[in-house]
Amino acid sequence: MGKLFLVPTPIGNLQDITFRAITVLKEVDLILAEDTRISGKLLQHYEIKTQMHSHHMHNEHRTTENLINKLKGGATLALISDAGTPAISDPGFLLTRACVENNIEVECLPGATAFVPALVNSGLPNDRFVFEGFLPVKKGRQTRLEFLAEETRTMVFYESPHKLLKTLKQFVEFFGEERPVSVSRELTKMYEETVRGTATEVLEHYTGKPPKGEIVVVVGGKK
Repeated sequence: MGKLFLVPTPIGNLQDITFRAITVLKEVDLILAEDTRISGKLLQHYEIKTQMHSHHMHNEHRTTENLINKLKGGATLALISDAGTPAISDPGFLLTRACVENNIEVECLPGATAFVPALVNSGLPNDRFVFEGFLPVKKGRQTRLEFLAEETRTMVFYESPHKLLKTLKQFVEFFGEERPVSVSRELTKMYEETVRGTATEVLEHYTGKPPKGEIVVVVGGKK
């Protein structure tokens, strides 16, 4: 049997990768990358010459069986996403589950994940929290927000810049104007920023300053 490594990659700053991750990426037989063009820049930076194959949300259902056969044949594979830890709002779950079902060893290396620094940096309680990832785009969105309005733990969301204002408006509507919110943008990059305040204050900030880049939103739970 081979082995699958889940390898976190930097969410922005290329220095945010472990020595061990670089070693694994150099030594495995094949790297499965969400976008080979993006990952190619990282591999080139660290002089990693291992062959890459595309493995993303649009093909993972079709390719998983073939990858399991490679692993059964003794191959070692590393799975990486464009940024952060695989399977956290990124491809990785299906292949990991298939490995577990086939008694193939899986090892996840520790490393970069966008929601952790955003949560810690928010100043909101982090002893207990719930990670929601991306809210439903249409179907089920209102139902989910109504449910989360009663959540007492801190909540963590991922959001795209063009949908942030809509999401903040809905937080005001469903969670209340005074609910504490922290928005972290472009973490580890040159223009990193965190804006904290009530839901209304943060909404007003971004209404006058349209956001850009990758975004993590942290919301205080209901008191």
